[in-house]
Amino acid sequence: MGLRAAIERGIRTLKVYGGSALVIYQLRGEWETRNPKLINYRKVFFGLLKKFDDIIFNYIPRDENQMADALATLASIIRVNKEKKMRPIQMSIFKAPASCCNIEEEEKDDNPWYQDILRYVRDRKYPEQATKNDKRTLRRLACNYVFDGNILYKKRKEQVLLRCVDAVEAKLILEEVHEGVCGTNTNGFTMARQIMRFGYYWSTMEGDCINYAKKCHKCQIYRDKIHVPPSPLHVITSPWPFSI
Repeated sequence: MGLRAAIERGIRTLKVYGGSALVIYQLRGEWETRNPKLINYRKVFFGLLKKFDDIIFNYIPRDENQMADALATLASIIRVNKEKKMRPIQMSIFKAPASCCNIEEEEKDDNPWYQDILRYVRDRKYPEQATKNDKRTLRRLACNYVFDGNILYKKRKEQVLLRCVDAVEAKLILEEVHEGVCGTNTNGFTMARQIMRFGYYWSTMEGDCINYAKKCHKCQIYRDKIHVPPSPLHVITSPWPFSI
């Protein structure tokens, strides 16, 4: 359709840019066309080539073909009246995708629970107004943490590193593990083990998991009621002797 539109406008010299390497290299003759469906298109194409004095085919990767995709999208949604002239289209190019403008800013925890440990492991500095006992406790706790790539990790006994997360990230992890896409609405202890298996850690993890499971509405309704008060048993006689 593009070649025929160029022929209607009397264009004799043309540069063609395509995002499909298969089509471009086949039209250049560098690749052989074996698909029976494409052979007929190739014959029609070479028939149209005779009406051009010079035509060049260039391949553009899809990452560099964003402008062509935008123009193709506009062409599919706009109806042009042949009797009226088409006004020029003004387009603006932004540094970031438009979808990023709709994303709300994420909350940040300015004072995470591991702030003092991170400062000591990274800079070997103690918090202000720290006593000798506080410094000794901080040194003992810091032995179980590793700082790598601007991220603090908790080192377990089996030398497995767990990424330390703040309160905001911990809330998101609790929601995803308990009732997310793959959530199973497990109890607090099982949630804590799952989170550690996934590679995350925070100091109050087990208590937060238990409290989160207690406040879950679905768990309170559908979970087995193991703490129901006892009720008297009612003896039911067998009806077999009276069946005759």
